[in-house]
Amino acid sequence: MSEQLTFARADDGLWQQYDELATRAYGHRVGDITHLRTHADLQVAVRGGRVVAGGLGLLVDQFFGGSPVPSACLGDGCVAPEERGEHLAARMTAARLRPMVEQGAVVSTISTSSTGYARWLGWEAPVPVLAWSVATDDLKKSYTSEDFEIEHGLNEDAQTLQRDLARQWNGPVLRPAWWPAWKETKNALTTYRFSRPGHPTSGLLSLATKRHERHGMALTIHEFWAANQETAAAMLAFLGRHNTRAETIDFRRGALPPYPTLLHNLHRFRPTAESWHPWMLRILDIPEAIRLRGWPAELTTTVPIEIENATGDGWNRWMFQVKAGSAEIAPTHIEGQAIFTRRQFAVWYAGGYRSATSARMAGVQAVSQIALTALVRCMGDLEPWLPDHF
Repeated sequence: MSEQLTFARADDGLWQQYDELATRAYGHRVGDITHLRTHADLQVAVRGGRVVAGGLGLLVDQFFGGSPVPSACLGDGCVAPEERGEHLAARMTAARLRPMVEQGAVVSTISTSSTGYARWLGWEAPVPVLAWSVATDDLKKSYTSEDFEIEHGLNEDAQTLQRDLARQWNGPVLRPAWWPAWKETKNALTTYRFSRPGHPTSGLLSLATKRHERHGMALTIHEFWAANQETAAAMLAFLGRHNTRAETIDFRRGALPPYPTLLHNLHRFRPTAESWHPWMLRILDIPEAIRLRGWPAELTTTVPIEIENATGDGWNRWMFQVKAGSAEIAPTHIEGQAIFTRRQFAVWYAGGYRSATSARMAGVQAVSQIALTALVRCMGDLEPWLPDHF
């Protein structure tokens, strides 16, 4: 290409151009380019006065170890078909991240079908992502709601519940005030609250419906937050009562938390699971990401580790220390007892390695098995799960 390429934060005209480009590149309208206009940052690449690439970015917090960590959540990125093949996506990604790093982002999350390209750029997937489909008749036969009350609509009590439960996982977004209205409008969601009489909300369920082409409706779950097993059972029993209108209940990818409620309770275990492209994490600032994350209060450990440098052509030595719920990592000259690529380090940070065995099978090298086991234990009992889509 002879004309110079420039990168810029989009003004009104460039927003419109990018909307048109995304429609051409994706093959359909991308609604969030309109819906997120007042909340997202849009960076674009321009050549000869035309937008040829770009993408949205949301600077929000994600929970890791129970603490909010500033994250650059990237979505809705594309490159014009005629510009592909020249690594413009890599340059565009760097341009999208730059202003968010300047505003404090220390990690970054994306969800993309181009997982190989994302790995090349430094992201990695901490955990598989599945969408589930369960027969409503099976739910009806397997779960009871006992004395739970069910109310329609989202309120402050339910939002507090969602935020408290999100802290119990590694990855969920600390949702800004505008988030629920955006998701409800975008997906035409219907929300229900579950509670025992006289008690606070203990369950939150949001679903979308559309008319089935032959009979009844298709029903898709977008939000499933339960404070305990009894509430989860009541929510599934409620869904089972839709059996006269919906043959199956579909849980949108990542919507069902990764706990064994279905496995341990279905009268007949015959749900289907479909794998989707996973969410992927990248650490942008190692010391700050370690400092801001939450850590087990009862744990005390010190481990020298080595992490691949930003350019991928060498290794940096670090001393990792955790004590009384806080941690820090600082440069050192001591040889590392565990060795991580930057992508492996991101998976460890998210709690994706649940044992030293899984870390080794992912390629993590360890001089000391004891040190690797100690590092895995630092993740405590919080597992990776990201139910939020952007």
